[in-house]
Amino acid sequence: MKEEFEKLVAAGKMQRLHVNSLVQLAEQGYCMHRSWGIGKVVAVDIVFSKISIDFNNKPGHMMDLAFAAETLKPIQLTHILAKKLSDLNGLRKMAVVHHLELTKLVLLSYGGSATIDQIQQVLVPDVIANDWKKWWEAAKKEIKKDGHFQLPLKKSEPIVYQAQQTSLQSRLLEDFRACKGLKARISAGNEFLKAMPDLDDKAAAVAEVVQSLNTDITSHQRTQSALALEGLFLRSDLRAAAEITAPDGEINEITIWSQVTRPSQMLEQISSSKHKRALNSYKDSYPEKWVDTFLLGLNGMSTKLAGETAELLIHNDKLTILKEHLARLIGHHQSSSDLLLWLAKERCDSFVDILGPETFRAMLTAMERDQFNEKRTNRLRDFIIDDQLLLVELIGSADLEVVKDITRALQLSPSFDDMDKRSLLARIVKSYPAVQSLITGESAKQDSTLVVSWASLERRKEEYSELVKKKIPANSKEIAIARSYGDLRENHEYKAAKEMQKLLMKRKSELEVQLVRARGMDFSSAKTDAVNIGTTIQVTDLESQLQECYTILGAWDSDPDKGIISYLTPVAQSFLNQKVGAEVEMKVEGSIRKLRVDSIEPFKQVELEVNAAA
Repeated sequence: MKEEFEKLVAAGKMQRLHVNSLVQLAEQGYCMHRSWGIGKVVAVDIVFSKISIDFNNKPGHMMDLAFAAETLKPIQLTHILAKKLSDLNGLRKMAVVHHLELTKLVLLSYGGSATIDQIQQVLVPDVIANDWKKWWEAAKKEIKKDGHFQLPLKKSEPIVYQAQQTSLQSRLLEDFRACKGLKARISAGNEFLKAMPDLDDKAAAVAEVVQSLNTDITSHQRTQSALALEGLFLRSDLRAAAEITAPDGEINEITIWSQVTRPSQMLEQISSSKHKRALNSYKDSYPEKWVDTFLLGLNGMSTKLAGETAELLIHNDKLTILKEHLARLIGHHQSSSDLLLWLAKERCDSFVDILGPETFRAMLTAMERDQFNEKRTNRLRDFIIDDQLLLVELIGSADLEVVKDITRALQLSPSFDDMDKRSLLARIVKSYPAVQSLITGESAKQDSTLVVSWASLERRKEEYSELVKKKIPANSKEIAIARSYGDLRENHEYKAAKEMQKLLMKRKSELEVQLVRARGMDFSSAKTDAVNIGTTIQVTDLESQLQECYTILGAWDSDPDKGIISYLTPVAQSFLNQKVGAEVEMKVEGSIRKLRVDSIEPFKQVELEVNAAA
């Protein structure tokens, strides 16, 4: 094609500077346009000085030769972009079984190096449609073992393909030597640890790495104790993997911990993946005082670290001590939002006896306190809003008056905006309809009022008080104790306690509904011109001519042997508002009875008092 293009130059139809570009376009067959993307050269028309190219959205697009030479970049057939156009299915098959070949193809297409992001942009979604992260992790494992690839320590730096292969051990050592600072060396050392089975000379490699680590550990033990401890962990792991015995006299974990005045603060500086190991390290270093140290620092820990610390305490049979400590912090409203967030997320049966309305009060206090902290956090607030059950569960065992107090505290809290408050208050109202009037300011409708005697009302109140103050707390402790016995599948005590919890909470809910509706009366003002609540009536059965006596009282008053019945019973409902002489029909046990009202008198209060005492 070069000769044809030269003729066009000679004829004055094209400039010479365009010739080489057009030759490459014609020979390589693929090109790249900055707006239209990759294209395939279909034909070159020398007569009309045109070139025809198939772009994705512009098939058969005609361009002037000079314009094409200036705007198109020639692409070789072996380039990944050309392959995507010419053999996309082949690339997809390669992605499934030949991770290295596909990665190599991408790198060579871009001059031998490319970042992870660049590789992803080229392959996703055309070649790799699903789960790029999983694919790359598998590819990276193979890359690490292959001597042609050089992986950078930072994700933003390019991966390099080199024709000459170097051993994995040489590459890892080279990377390790290039590290600056203990933190970087720990990261590179962990790569050594992962690749240990594939190293040529484990002992020699570990010896060099450990020697460097020891130098850094010595210089960091006072100024950066957390890093020094992580260095010790890595040193131990490397020696164990290479089966090398540690010499005497080295700096050890006790040496590091002995120089730390605030262990909880140092634990926060350690990588989160090493928290559990660091906690156990301190425990082993100070077996006599680790419990007190961790309890003392618990309130200042992050949510994750607090959870892992609590887990260690529980695992070592310190659950009771932990709960006592948490109860004191909650009771004095001293618990941090991080600690309360962990407890809210945990809220298993082991802590059921300390998770209650006071915990929510402590949460409100902690969130208000956080507003004045330099490092504000909204994680506890967001969790309370997002977890639909948390608030309901915390106040589930509370006395109705306590729920009202919590409702008022929530209304006044500056930690929630108006919309979030309405959402939380709606959850309370759903479980405790009685607080609706407290929120809206409107009096509750009296349509569902229950008329009750003072004596029966007092009995219901005493039952409710015993439930919330004695039975429910005692049941919570039983659940926590039974939970500690282990395997819940065969734990009959636990199952029984949970069943009892359901019954107690159901009865509590029933009593709350009843007490809210109840209106106490002594019935002293009952009118006797007709049958009313608080009257005693004499009636005659018109068929048998036998006389009967009924005293109609409150919803919770019933003593059939003495003729005392609730006004809600079918018999009482038949007589209400009837006058002396009225004849009443009622259905009793499948048969119809006809009764006549002979007299109406006010009932005697002493009768009810005697019955209540009995």
